[in-house]
Amino acid sequence: MTRTHEIRPDLDEGIDRKVLAQLRARFMALNEGRMARAIEGLTPRQQSVLTLLPLFFHVNHPLLPGYVSGSTPAGLSNFEPDTQALTEAQRLTRSFSYKPRHGNPPRPIHGLFLMGSLGTLAQADQSDMDVWVCHAADLSENELAELRKKCQLLEAWALTMGAEAHFFLIEPTRFVLGERDTQLSSEDCGTTQHYLLLDEFYRTAIWLAGRTPIWWLVPVYEEPRYAEFTHTLISKRFIRADETLDLGHLARIPPGEFIGAGLWQLFKGIESPYKSVLKLLLIEVYASEHPNVQCLSLRFKRAVFANQMDLDELDPYIVVYRRIEEYLKARNEPERLELVRRALYLKVNCKLTAGQRSTSWQRLLLERLAHEWDWDQRQLALLDSRSQWKVRQVASERRALVNELNYSYRFLTQFARTEQTVSLINKRDINVLGRRLYAAFERKAGKVEFINPGIAPDLAEDTLTLVQSPNRKEPGQHHWGLYNGNLTALEWEHFAPIKRSRDLLEMLTWCHRNGVIDSSTRLALHPGTSDMTEFELFNLLGSLQQTVALPLASVDEERLLRSAVPEEVLLLINVGVDPLKHHRDLNILMTTERTDSLSYAGVRDNLVLTLDQVTLNSWNEVMVSRYDGPHALLDCLRDYLNQLPPDHLPRLRVRCFCHNRAQFIAQRVEEIFDTAQHLLLGQSNHRYLLQVQQHYHVMELMPGQATHVSLATQEALIAYLSEELASYSPLHLDAMALEEHDLALLLPMGMPDCVQVFYRVSEGSAELYVLDEFNALWQQRLPFHDEQSLLAPLQRFLQSIIYRRDALSPLDQQEPLGAVQVMYYQLLPSGSGRARSIEPRPAPVNLANKPFYDVQAIIGKAAPGQVGITLYCNQREFSELEFGDQLFAVVAQQIVGQRQETERYRCYITDLDLSGLLGDVQSPSNLYLRYKAELELSLNEALSQI
Repeated sequence: MTRTHEIRPDLDEGIDRKVLAQLRARFMALNEGRMARAIEGLTPRQQSVLTLLPLFFHVNHPLLPGYVSGSTPAGLSNFEPDTQALTEAQRLTRSFSYKPRHGNPPRPIHGLFLMGSLGTLAQADQSDMDVWVCHAADLSENELAELRKKCQLLEAWALTMGAEAHFFLIEPTRFVLGERDTQLSSEDCGTTQHYLLLDEFYRTAIWLAGRTPIWWLVPVYEEPRYAEFTHTLISKRFIRADETLDLGHLARIPPGEFIGAGLWQLFKGIESPYKSVLKLLLIEVYASEHPNVQCLSLRFKRAVFANQMDLDELDPYIVVYRRIEEYLKARNEPERLELVRRALYLKVNCKLTAGQRSTSWQRLLLERLAHEWDWDQRQLALLDSRSQWKVRQVASERRALVNELNYSYRFLTQFARTEQTVSLINKRDINVLGRRLYAAFERKAGKVEFINPGIAPDLAEDTLTLVQSPNRKEPGQHHWGLYNGNLTALEWEHFAPIKRSRDLLEMLTWCHRNGVIDSSTRLALHPGTSDMTEFELFNLLGSLQQTVALPLASVDEERLLRSAVPEEVLLLINVGVDPLKHHRDLNILMTTERTDSLSYAGVRDNLVLTLDQVTLNSWNEVMVSRYDGPHALLDCLRDYLNQLPPDHLPRLRVRCFCHNRAQFIAQRVEEIFDTAQHLLLGQSNHRYLLQVQQHYHVMELMPGQATHVSLATQEALIAYLSEELASYSPLHLDAMALEEHDLALLLPMGMPDCVQVFYRVSEGSAELYVLDEFNALWQQRLPFHDEQSLLAPLQRFLQSIIYRRDALSPLDQQEPLGAVQVMYYQLLPSGSGRARSIEPRPAPVNLANKPFYDVQAIIGKAAPGQVGITLYCNQREFSELEFGDQLFAVVAQQIVGQRQETERYRCYITDLDLSGLLGDVQSPSNLYLRYKAELELSLNEALSQI
């Protein structure tokens, strides 16, 4: 032994039993000091629990708490109850009398240890008692079941005494091998942290009764030879085998444990960051030392061997803090060190600025630390008022905490890559945790930032003022400001706002998500140039509370392993905007039959001017987006549809609280959204046609790729509908679109594998429409003589191209395009002359006594970028190669020469082949009809010149 009274046992030189006894006495003295501190912080009834627990595990008595049966394992190694324990027991049950056990009966309960914050700087009124019950290896399953039942009964009894106790059964031999059946503390994360848990046990546990750890007697420099050293102690009888229990050593900690422990603390830190900061940094310290980790329990043991027995400096929290302080000072990271100090101070929760000055050892130690850290009264007052912290202080603290959590995540993932110790389980955990951190803290456009992850208990303000004012940095623009208190129009300019936002709903959603506005908050409103009213403001907040119901439920792993999808969607229309304000200002009372919100009254006003969308997704992210401008509704609808997962529809709420027609506006928009999402889920290439004012919009609905096409005029719409399609695309017409046009009747009638011909006769001409087998539109106006001359040439042409396609189709094709039917319908006028109904008509019959003149066209490739045309009139060939630009004049002359009638009537193409141009591609009828119309135009122009 040296002058410092350091004990250095040496196997080679021989070990003195007296020295070992002296060493054990030091640990017991330290244990006694910690126990006294634990008792000091407990109520008399809680103190009774700690006093009586050893007795209850030592004897089975029907009158004592925890009794199961006479065969429940009982008997605590090296234990005899003292007078205090027996007095307490008799106070509980007067008829209880203790009878010492004679002979040498088995004592299957080897040791009781108290884990957790009792006896430490962080002990609080609500601190749990986590008790490890170490037992013999030879207990049967039935005996273990009875012991577990006893523990459950003791937990229930402890509650009646005002103590929250948890008991954990430990079999030391299995524990050393890393085998355990249950969690070992209420803060436990599973089986992946064996050594870190053992490290915590050795430096924090308070021995209650029974055997003491043999680890106490092994010097730190012998830790690598732990097995040999402990074997020598027992085999050479330096100690008795029944004096100690063996839970293992800490010569080496596998790197995977740092990853597992770090992930667990990060997971907890998302909701309670202060609690996790100390543990995360300790893991970082350990990992940075790997593989030569000097864990804190070894430092603790070295101090006891060296007789450095200062209870304050060996306090578990102070030991952790000193090691982190040493690490961060060496790295010159003062900001992180300050965060650790704040975390420790808030964890201890002993307010140094409180009026009454207690002289508890915790307060005195904390005062010494605060002085050492140069903290002044202002700093202490700020921390002590944490329960009153509001937005500004919380936002500032959040930055530091989020930085720390993100740093820890990057550190752990880098460590995992460097050590290459990531198991598949860890890899999944790391990915899930990365997503948790991203969902909780990552900033991105439109996402509402959550600023209070367990920093302050309540951010709600009593009174707030909302102000819309001009944005000085962007002339002509306005923004909203949120101010503390009830400020008048003359006052608010002299204060700094808590928050600014371009849009009111973004501001309100942020206030709701962070609890800044709750049901008791009073709001003053200065609406500026907006049409916002207190009625609308109240209803907006109510809608937000419905959609984003707080507190949000926790997100399970399965959701995080999938992409985030919308769960709740709130659409708010015309926030702070009155769509009929100009009528109100002019005091015009609107009475109209045209009540469609997208085309209102004679002037066809669009009453859906702005949309604000609030989305709560499956990762608990809250997103806000705003749409205004001429295409606001369609842009919002497109983005909404593109967010939809294929197998799940979010709950959609559509609300409007503006001054005029609010309910009708909301209903109209809700119908449109419901229809669009129903179409999207029903068939993958649906189109949805809407009319807004005089403009037309087509939503092209492909899952994840919904787009919208805006068409300014009816002519542009017809051109769009006439574009050829590659496959059948159903078209859904909104009930209010194209109200007075033929198309409103015929467009909804499209069918696959069917060419539908519609015609309307009016004053010597006929309007002809064709929907082809893919639902593309073709339109033509022709002179009208009779139905036969109008329809028979078209029937012959359609039959010819269907026949040709059928002939070219592969024989094994399941559904050849030749299976296309041709159907005819007449559009019949109402009294006003406009088409108001459709009736089917039979296909025209080619009369035998009226032979037709066969004009076939073949179009193929010519010079680059050019096409070559060859016409056959009753099998006679006329080509561009022969006749050049006179081709149509020559063919027109030929046709006229064959006619017996003197009356000039139109020429028709009766058959068309495009294979020279397109190859054997099966082209839709719409394309043939387009070429037919162009050829007939040229031919009939030439005919008119003869």
